[in-house]
Amino acid sequence: MQRQLPALDLVRGFDAAARHLSFTKAAVELFLTQSAISRQIKALEEQLGVALFQRRHRALVLTEAGRHFHQAATDALRLLQEATVRIRGGSARRLTLSTTIGFASLWLIPRLNDFRSQFPDIDIRIDANNRLIDLAREEVDIAIRYCTPDLAPTGAQRLFGEQVIVVCSPRLVAQPGLAAPADLARHVLLHYDRPDGVAPWSTWEVWLEVQGVAGLKPAGSLSFTAFDHLMQAAINGQGVGLAPTPLARRSLAEGKLVAPLKAVTGSARAYYLLVEAGAAARPSVRQFVAWLLKQAEEENRAGVEQFYGRKRVRAATAQQRRKGARSQPRS
Repeated sequence: MQRQLPALDLVRGFDAAARHLSFTKAAVELFLTQSAISRQIKALEEQLGVALFQRRHRALVLTEAGRHFHQAATDALRLLQEATVRIRGGSARRLTLSTTIGFASLWLIPRLNDFRSQFPDIDIRIDANNRLIDLAREEVDIAIRYCTPDLAPTGAQRLFGEQVIVVCSPRLVAQPGLAAPADLARHVLLHYDRPDGVAPWSTWEVWLEVQGVAGLKPAGSLSFTAFDHLMQAAINGQGVGLAPTPLARRSLAEGKLVAPLKAVTGSARAYYLLVEAGAAARPSVRQFVAWLLKQAEEENRAGVEQFYGRKRVRAATAQQRRKGARSQPRS
């Protein structure tokens, strides 16, 4: 009896569309056009004899049949991928990492040259998005999650926390001037609006209230759903933004941004490292994790130095080393 199975290209197109709930994003992932993905889904639905999506105004929703078929497609594609990797024997030098868009573009990617210089034979795939994923199901080896401690996944390791500061282009400090919170009335404020509606750090409304200038009316406002876009607007002098220190530190060090106000607020959120259980023993994953932990250590040290003074930190570090030396047994 001949098996009537859909073509693999149709299944891959459906899987991408189901994960993104968008034909356009699926097309970008697979390097196809939106119309090509749409035709693939239509052909698959005709072969199966059922609708896989509800096509709503500017939205896609999986039908019940679509959800069942997506689960089966995900499992099948994963098995095929695992078999392909085993046959090719290349999994040991390859890894996939998932993290937020802002963290990837502003913190991780600028540092990757250092890792690549040490391990040029390890191929890295960065899956940057702001959604939570199942690492095993989506074939992700490492995830860096940004959340409060109570929401950190079981087994996750804290990398570093953050503080929130005011940032802007250096030229805005001189004209129209920014020396005190009340001066923000002469500036455009840049807002970060996450698509899920969660405010990951202090909003301007809260910050202004804490600084004693609640109700301040700025010269204008710009809102962004991607934090790296907000940072670029700040660098371009389009306004003043609130930024977490890890994502702003490089631009501050390069002089693209300045932190004109002394006010520093804390944040309950931090960055956590999560490794997929099945990938933890792979050499490429172990090497990347070790490198990442070293980078996180440097980030923590930079944060302390920036806000408490380099001399004080060096003195404390030297004192800690002396204590450690005294505690070592004599040979």
